[in-house]
Amino acid sequence: MEIPSKYNPKHVEDKWYSYWMERGFFRSVPDSRQPYTIVIPPPNVTGVLHMGHMLNNTIQDILVRRARMKGKNACWVPGTDHASIATEARVVAKLKSEGIEKKDLTREKFLEHAWEWRHKHGDIILEQLKKLGASCDWERTKFTMDDEMSESVIRVFVDLYNKGMIYRGIRMVNWDPQALTAVSDEEVVYREVGSKLYYVNYRIQGEEGHVTIATTRPETILGDTAVCVNPADPRYRNLAGKKVYVPMINRLVPIIEDDYVDMEFGTGCLKITPAHDINDYEIGIKHNLPSIDIFNENGTLSEQAQLFTGIDRFKVRELVVKKLEEEGLLVKTEDYVNKIGYSERTDAVIEPRLSLQWFVRMKQLAGPALDNVMNDNITLCPPKFKNSYRNWMENVRDWCISRQLWWGQRIPAYYYGEGQNYVVAESSGKALELARQKSGMPDLQLTDLRQDEDVLDTWFSSWLWPISVFDGIRNPDNPDIKYYYPTDDLITAPEILFFWVARMIMAGYEYRNEKPFRNVYLTGIVRDTKRRKMSKSLGNSPDPLHLIEKYSADGVRIGMLLCSPAGNDLLFDENLPEQGRNFANKMWNAFRLVRSWQVDPDARPGKASEMAIVWCYERIKQGILEIEEAFNQYRISEALMTAYKLFWDEFSSWYLEIIKPEFQKPIDRRTYQATLEMFEVLLRILHPFVPFITEEIWHLLKERPQGFSLMYEKAPSVKPFDKEKVRRFEQVKDIVAFIRNTRVEKQIPNKDKLTLCIKRVDYDGDFDPVILKLGNLEEIRIISEKVEGAVSFITSYAEFYIPVGDLHDHEEELKKLHDELEYNRGFLATVMMKLNNEKFVSNAPAQVIELENRKKADAETKIRAIEERIASMK
Repeated sequence: MEIPSKYNPKHVEDKWYSYWMERGFFRSVPDSRQPYTIVIPPPNVTGVLHMGHMLNNTIQDILVRRARMKGKNACWVPGTDHASIATEARVVAKLKSEGIEKKDLTREKFLEHAWEWRHKHGDIILEQLKKLGASCDWERTKFTMDDEMSESVIRVFVDLYNKGMIYRGIRMVNWDPQALTAVSDEEVVYREVGSKLYYVNYRIQGEEGHVTIATTRPETILGDTAVCVNPADPRYRNLAGKKVYVPMINRLVPIIEDDYVDMEFGTGCLKITPAHDINDYEIGIKHNLPSIDIFNENGTLSEQAQLFTGIDRFKVRELVVKKLEEEGLLVKTEDYVNKIGYSERTDAVIEPRLSLQWFVRMKQLAGPALDNVMNDNITLCPPKFKNSYRNWMENVRDWCISRQLWWGQRIPAYYYGEGQNYVVAESSGKALELARQKSGMPDLQLTDLRQDEDVLDTWFSSWLWPISVFDGIRNPDNPDIKYYYPTDDLITAPEILFFWVARMIMAGYEYRNEKPFRNVYLTGIVRDTKRRKMSKSLGNSPDPLHLIEKYSADGVRIGMLLCSPAGNDLLFDENLPEQGRNFANKMWNAFRLVRSWQVDPDARPGKASEMAIVWCYERIKQGILEIEEAFNQYRISEALMTAYKLFWDEFSSWYLEIIKPEFQKPIDRRTYQATLEMFEVLLRILHPFVPFITEEIWHLLKERPQGFSLMYEKAPSVKPFDKEKVRRFEQVKDIVAFIRNTRVEKQIPNKDKLTLCIKRVDYDGDFDPVILKLGNLEEIRIISEKVEGAVSFITSYAEFYIPVGDLHDHEEELKKLHDELEYNRGFLATVMMKLNNEKFVSNAPAQVIELENRKKADAETKIRAIEERIASMK
């Protein structure tokens, strides 16, 4: 078979992905095997593939492919999230570009446009994931607003309402004046911003005096209903019971006392605006203060403000400052850094606002979700996130789940009559029955009911994701949910640990009395080399599809994992996928080299080849163990690096170099067969990481039955390996490096044969044939005395000498030995610092202590040998 000289990833990737899809290799249905289940964190339908998706989905695919090869029934469920705020914003913008305003459309007409947009754009990101090699069960693809998914959401709302866990009330909420909706606490991003602190005088009623307050938001003065001081503050004891005039509008408000006031902040005198600050709201309830909402939904001032009606809040800030200056009420301004809340979806500055909304009571739901993470029934990786998880869960606040939007699951509350009487039901028909019962009005008709205008928070659908994708809400005993739930691993980002992960755990225990997943692997954030988060606005986020086009899917997969330990940020640079592409080329070239050899069926393997085969089998077994241990601890980058080095360093650079036949000479059959077997094992190890090139080479390595795939071959299993053989070969590497360095330093051509003299300490000579071949040696001689006029190499296990005659430089050799002695003394000092550290010795695992003690013994032996050698040369 003609093997192309260059690897063509584009052709290979298209060919094999089509092959896998056509044969249904990603499909999973319940059977007798052990299931392995991952549900994809559903990307927004508004989205296209970005670097975070690349990292997240590469890890998921590696885990799924590995599970398949371990004989498990692997099921990776894909899907997308309807993303209420983001999608509605996109649709509104699209309509505006066509000269259509949302306010001019009926709800039904707007939703027609929204669904049209979703059908056109909604699956783009899933199609892009296929380019990465994602082996999802695409027949199971879900969308959070599919009919059955929405039905599950509505059922849960009704159930929680009937349990008293959902309620409607006026509360202070985070209002997004751009999206015109409330958002939850978790959807607010706080940033430190340079602001101003304005000091303003409030005139005291009936006196010449005034009190001075400090505020960062002078525009909210128009909504003040009190001024508050701390009762322990001696400066203001004479003000109790008095009143002051609100600047500009002269509203008379009381001076109240509350120990909430921080006497050290500003003047220690606080303006109270209950309608526009959460803490002021609490004080207002406590002191029975009125609330004056001075803002419209879009962040402009309302008629209740009395001034600046219809003007944007930030423009009003400028106007208020100017008016205060004109009235002589602005004392001074200071630079001030404070934290401002921004909408996670629109980046608008959040406005605290009193609003009638729907909420979920969270305390009861949070109990089992907290307990089962803290006791490691659900493991977070890395575990450092447990503390922040516990802090959030112990201080969880009720969840505002209503959104003032049209795109999403509409709240199933139905109002009747003139007031705010309502019933909650899964359908309008059931609602009518309940309304007739509750009102005692049997003549009520459907036309008398008005469904709530709001939709549910997007997270209220995605918190059910691990259950609803298997229809576990509507049909709690169906075969899929019983087989696939709980899922195994969730791969996601730390920033949605509370948005999504915590709530899924709550839903899991509420509706299945079981965890939704066993392990949560929290990836880091993909940043550029300047440690900036990648974003389109900064122009530092490469297009993943362009990267795949340039470096191949396998190359990008390797690149994403080279620097991404769990929970730590990945500093992305294009040399990473380039390194991945180079690795794929290395695999291809190694394969071409092996396939280019002619085989002599009658030839016997040389001694070097025999020993290389013995060593490489053991080294591969060691690598398999290390990879297994890394996966068990979710050190996936480490697992990749072990597999990477196993192929590149051990197999390609050492093993193939040893067994490679002389130019235009054949290789013996036994060595060749062993090489193909090792190559096949390495392909099975590497397949989860680089599925395309491994599938291609696997099919070219030898003829395969029709319809077979590497992805269903058995993963190499862990077996005992000969540690001594592996250790001895590490010595061989040191010796060969010494020989090659000597040739370079002394400018001795490779064709000139050398002699290696060995003064034994711990050296058995098993691998001498390998050293003879790789070092191009005449002989290896065992000696009992040191060799004069020779270049030396001293280790803890033996002393090595290469006689070089006139080329030997006594002073240069002595300097080299002194440098080596200094290095080893420094190394020993570092080891001793660890071993003398009581904290390290008491906390480190036994095998780590054993390794450090071994390093100490080796260094001490080497130091003694070098000192003896130096003494003999003086």
